[in-house]
Amino acid sequence: MRLRSLTVIFISCLITFLSWVIIPPAIALTQIKLFDVSYKDCPPELAEGAVLSSGSTAANCFIVIGKAENSTNKTVYDADIFGRIYDANNDSVMQNRTRLGSITEVPPGISDFELRISVPANQPTPLKLKQFKAAGFSGQVRK
Repeated sequence: MRLRSLTVIFISCLITFLSWVIIPPAIALTQIKLFDVSYKDCPPELAEGAVLSSGSTAANCFIVIGKAENSTNKTVYDADIFGRIYDANNDSVMQNRTRLGSITEVPPGISDFELRISVPANQPTPLKLKQFKAAGFSGQVRK
């Protein structure tokens, strides 16, 4: 009986040790700094017939532009863009929604990004873009 207990303890310790040693590399979120964020009107071919997801409200089309800084030495994939957008009256343009879109690939260093958004036509401009940031993965997650 004693030998059996020692065997179980030894195998348990061996499995625990191996689980610490033989683990796959973690694909963790990498923070991406977004700066020089501004917006411009969509080209006419993109803006034509713009409506909101409800399908009945007219919308204005804008392209949010800026720079993304990847301070790691690896390409970041599928970086989700988060931020807040307010109209001229400080009313939220996208209530209860801070994820605005994504960047497919962010190479190391500083690169440009673009994001298309639709804003209800009844919300006054200029828009105020605040708290923009992104987070992505060091390996491809979605295919």
